[in-house]
Amino acid sequence: MKGVSLAFLSILIILGPMTLYAGDCGDVNNSGGINILDITYLINYLYKGGPQPDCGPETGTMIDIEGNTYLTVKIWNQWWMAENLKVTHYRNGDPTPNVTDPGEWSGLTTGAYCEYNNDNANVDVYGRLYNWYAVNDSRNIAPEGWHVPTDAEWKQLEMYLGMSQSEADATGLRGTDEGGKLKETGITHWDSPNTGATNESGFAALPGGLRSIDGGFNVMGKYADFWSSTEGSNIYAWNRHLLYDNSQIYRNYYRKQNGFSVRCVKD
Repeated sequence: MKGVSLAFLSILIILGPMTLYAGDCGDVNNSGGINILDITYLINYLYKGGPQPDCGPETGTMIDIEGNTYLTVKIWNQWWMAENLKVTHYRNGDPTPNVTDPGEWSGLTTGAYCEYNNDNANVDVYGRLYNWYAVNDSRNIAPEGWHVPTDAEWKQLEMYLGMSQSEADATGLRGTDEGGKLKETGITHWDSPNTGATNESGFAALPGGLRSIDGGFNVMGKYADFWSSTEGSNIYAWNRHLLYDNSQIYRNYYRKQNGFSVRCVKD
């Protein structure tokens, strides 16, 4: 009986620190599942000098006005959507126009959205494409408690991932591997080779393509383009651009009639 008690006490001595280090995560080896290997990982860390527990990014969910649920991820002190926006109404309930005709799209100076190739089958994975006028509308395209990131908020994210201030302030391709840290891994959605993709941030950027100012659709699978809420001029606004064959992040301003993906950041 004494031996059993000592054995039980030994288990408590081991499990106490393990529970402390595991916290709310459980998956301390960041393998995608909770199993006996997590216990082995913790024992190795606590008593044999093994690697520190890695629970991966902190995640959550958010719901828009239409009831669409999105994964979210905390990156440094910012909470970001980890999926592309797909809402078709402004926050006050007013519908955002769905414009399918290329000529009508190219002439817009008010908010609109579309699906890539005007095909609703693309929405579940890639979300919808919005012109900048929808981004800038006072009725708010972002869900309650969220907003479309400013150019400065994109820079904050990029500098946390490794860019210097001067790199973040530059235009064109910048940094080294920060784009790879944002991109979803593999070639299920990205075209090969999806260079440098690690998704270290949990942002899981997807190549939703774009709708150009002439109303044509381009580069799904190759490029991920995201609006910022910051104007470059009365004609242009700033965006971010990720590429299938590069691990950097492209920053520039584009005509407001372009249709790009939208990711929101928490207020």
